[in-house]
Parts: sequence; structure tokens; C-alpha cells
Amino acid sequence: MLTVGSGRRLLMRDYFLRRFLLIPPTLLGITLIVFFLTRLVPGGPVERALAAARQADTGARASVGANTALSADQIKQLERFYGFDKPWPAAYAAWLGKVVRGDLGSSYIYHQPVWTIIASKFPISIYYGLLSTVLTYAICLPLGVLKAVRHRTPLDNITSVVVFAGYAVPGYVLGSLLLFIFAARLEWFPLGGFVSDDFASLSLGAKALDLARHTVLPLSAYLVGSFAFTTLLMKNHLMDNLAADYMRTAVAKGVPFRAAVFRHALRNSLIPLATTFGQNLGLVLTGSFLIEVVFDIDGMGLLGFKSLVDRDYPVVLGILLLSSGLLLVGNLISDLLVAALDPRIRFN
Repeated sequence: MLTVGSGRRLLMRDYFLRRFLLIPPTLLGITLIVFFLTRLVPGGPVERALAAARQADTGARASVGANTALSADQIKQLERFYGFDKPWPAAYAAWLGKVVRGDLGSSYIYHQPVWTIIASKFPISIYYGLLSTVLTYAICLPLGVLKAVRHRTPLDNITSVVVFAGYAVPGYVLGSLLLFIFAARLEWFPLGGFVSDDFASLSLGAKALDLARHTVLPLSAYLVGSFAFTTLLMKNHLMDNLAADYMRTAVAKGVPFRAAVFRHALRNSLIPLATTFGQNLGLVLTGSFLIEVVFDIDGMGLLGFKSLVDRDYPVVLGILLLSSGLLLVGNLISDLLVAALDPRIRFN
């Protein structure tokens, strides 16, 4: 005979199994739409190659007086090289067949496998993404609780000024300001880059110090937006729960206020934060190309932006596939966290 708890666990298992099985068709739909759009966007790799050939042709005719325009056969070879010689459904099927075998293709610009290019940028994005995520939750959750419990006190007012100022300033603007003050003027930190040029020749302790000095300013720019949002979200939802009837009932029955906050109100206040956890996981991979441009960090965000501008579609599709997959898995983890925090969730 099944108990209520075991029955809920079975329903929960079946629900998340169905959600997990929906990830492949969802990724299929996302990549299908984007692949179709790559065939509609003007200025693709074939057009760019033809423009470069025309530019070279103009210079050649000016120097030798010969006609060096590309022939129809050469244009067909270009289309075959970039995979534009087939209808887009057939080209998508060919690309998908490679993906199933673990091959994301080769870059049009770098002339390297997409996996190799992504693997060279991935550790940088993971480093900043995980560090900013851990610090955001480790600092903002206690700060939000403190602000809610001590609402309208000097501590709450002072921290609110800092939080709202951070919320109003974009990360790349703050990064530029920090770079100008602390790197260019005071010379406390490097002007940019992930590590120094002589990083490989440094000792282990010197490597850690060099990495830390390069991390402080970019990490501050990464944290400013999510830091303010998470703190305010934690405070506002905790204040709503502190004013709820069940809190007044618990205190009236003799439960200490501190125990009521951490046993009841805090758990309910974490539910909205759990729903946004999956989105934060997606940002771990993509990062912010504006911040990476400011600090000259060659990560995934900058790679994705450059690939989109240069119409390097294999790299664009590879990044899209990985980031979308990570976002879908993150949303699934968010649902697990919500189900663990809220026993009222039903899975039938």
C-alpha cells in the first residue's frame, strides 16, 4: 500500500522524467528555427566571400587591367564549401546528423572545429559564472533577510542606497568606471585580460595572486546587477511572509520570532528565488560580451557576439545548442528546488 509521501515521490519522479524527455525535442525546435533564420539573414558567409572577392578584383584590375571576377563554378564551390548548396531542410538534417555524432562542424572564420574553439573559451566563462553565482547567493540571501528583519532601520536605509545604486548602473558602465579609477589612475589592478602574459612562468602562489588581481574588477561588474536583484527579491518576499497570518499565529503560540523566521517564513521566501536559479545557470555559459569587451576577456560572450557579427554560423549554432541545453537543465533543477521547498506542489 502506497503512503502519501511515496505516492508524491512517484508522481514527482514521473513528472521530472517527462520534463527531461522534453529537452531533446525542445532543443530540436530551437535549433531548427535558428538554422532557418540563418538562411534568411542577409550578409551570410557566401555573400561576405563574394564581397571580399569583388574588393580584391577591383585592386587586381587596377594593377594589371585583367578581369578576375569569380565564375559561376567558383560561386557554386563557395556555396558547397559553406553548405549553402542544398535546401535548408537538407542542410539542417546534415548538420543535425553531425551533432548526433558529437561534431558541431568547423568555424568559417577560425577554420577550427567548433568544439575546440568553445573548449578554449569555456573555462573562462565557467570561472566567472560560477564565482558570481556562488557569491550572489552567499551574500544576497543573508543581506535580504537582515534588511527584511530590520526594515526602516539605518542599516536597511544605507544598504538600500547601495543596492539601488548598483541596480541602476549597468555592469559594463561600472566596469569602465572601475577600470578607469583603480586600473588606469591608481594602478591597483591590471587594465584587462584574464591573466598576465607571463602567467605560465609564475609560481603557484604568484599564479593565484595574478588571477585574483585580474578577477576583482570584472567580477564586481558581473555581480552588480544580479546582486541588487537577488537582495531585493529576498527582502520583499520575506517581508510579505513576515506579515502573513501563519507568522502571527506561530508567534502567538509562543514560537520565538527568530525560530519562526528561519523555520517558516524563510523557506516560503526562497521559492521565488528557486524559480530564477535556472536562468542564472544559463548565464554561467553565455556571460556578458559587453563586460568582456571592457576588460578584454576572451570568453564565451565575446565569442558569441563576434561569431554572430561575422556570420560564423557553426559557432553560433554550437553556442546556442550548449546554452539552450544548460538553460533547460537549469529550469528543471529550478522545478526540483521549488518542489523540495513547497510541499503544496502537485504533479498530477
